[in-house]
Amino acid sequence: MPEKILLQQYRSTRQHSCTLCAPLQTEDYIPQPREFASPPKWHLAHTTWFFEEMVLKVYLNDYQIYHEQFSYLFNSYYHTIGDRAIRTERGAITRPSVKEVYQYREYVDKNIEHLLSNSPNKEILTLVKLGINHEQQHQELLITDLKHTFSLNPIFPVYRSNFNLVKDKNEDSGWLKMEEGIYEIGHNDDSFCYDNEQGMHKVYLHNYQLSKALVTNEEYIEFIEAGGYENFNYWLDEGWNWVQENNIQRPLYWFNIEDKWHFYTLSGLKQIDPEAILAHISYYEAQAFATWKQCRLPTEFEWEAASEKLIYGKRWEWTNSAYLPYPGYKMAAGAVGEYNGKFMINQMVLRGGSVATPANHGRPTYRNFFHPQLQWQFTGIRLAK
Repeated sequence: MPEKILLQQYRSTRQHSCTLCAPLQTEDYIPQPREFASPPKWHLAHTTWFFEEMVLKVYLNDYQIYHEQFSYLFNSYYHTIGDRAIRTERGAITRPSVKEVYQYREYVDKNIEHLLSNSPNKEILTLVKLGINHEQQHQELLITDLKHTFSLNPIFPVYRSNFNLVKDKNEDSGWLKMEEGIYEIGHNDDSFCYDNEQGMHKVYLHNYQLSKALVTNEEYIEFIEAGGYENFNYWLDEGWNWVQENNIQRPLYWFNIEDKWHFYTLSGLKQIDPEAILAHISYYEAQAFATWKQCRLPTEFEWEAASEKLIYGKRWEWTNSAYLPYPGYKMAAGAVGEYNGKFMINQMVLRGGSVATPANHGRPTYRNFFHPQLQWQFTGIRLAK
């Protein structure tokens, strides 16, 4: 039955979040060095709050909220629900303790399991499925946020000795030729998707080619050594201003030590493998590199049309498409409607998933989106021409 399968998915997803945190010390759960990176404790609590707020408070009769202040502390951006703590100060939330956050998770899990074991209706099943996928998104963010926090520690802490997520290499090479024509874009079956994937529509694409391989560290080092960060001709004006104002000279987590490139990984500081796939670059850097190579970035429509013929899933791949609604898109009513639609401004679409994306979470129609200056996700480059 659907509810039994969903309950299994719920249990495994919730357990995976705890498994990701198993190597952490108590002190690791707290810091927030940058606005975009939330502490692990907040991720654990926020994903729990989602199930409590969106499901239990609405559908479980006589449900008693765990703590009256948790909605204020762990609401992220849902204006429909009410006031929330300041995003930049999540690292200052030392109370509740890590122990109590885990108790909160146990309390909500017990009630969700009770709800799913008593003939839940379609609305409940839909929201729990959304909550599972929401938590999977935060599992990826937990990893990338933790890496950023650890990278600022001068002793370069080891999260797990076997957790170097940037060592993978390409499995294919050459160029994939795509014929001009009309292609259908968007999600169009009964499997789960976010609302920003819906609205299947036709697009016309001219002849184009996509690289079968992602850009490697070696290729990007050539760009650096050729003065890529010093020549404004390769950069969009906004990107060039970003480089100048922030003294950007290399990808995030790269260090030049005694004339050798190293990077920080969750397995500690490592010397860069030239053949490994590049990671942690902004849209601005991806665009500049593509220009230097006399190529370009693909549009999200070119990427999706070719996805069945590509090997992907190692890096989120920047596209040259702004994050905009598909034809017929309409925001849902209430808090759920705030999930995607209100962010359709000043962000670029990424496709393909990454090594940090949970298993079975990605799909060809998945539209990730970030501001063009951000580097802390496992982002990479696939060239087009």
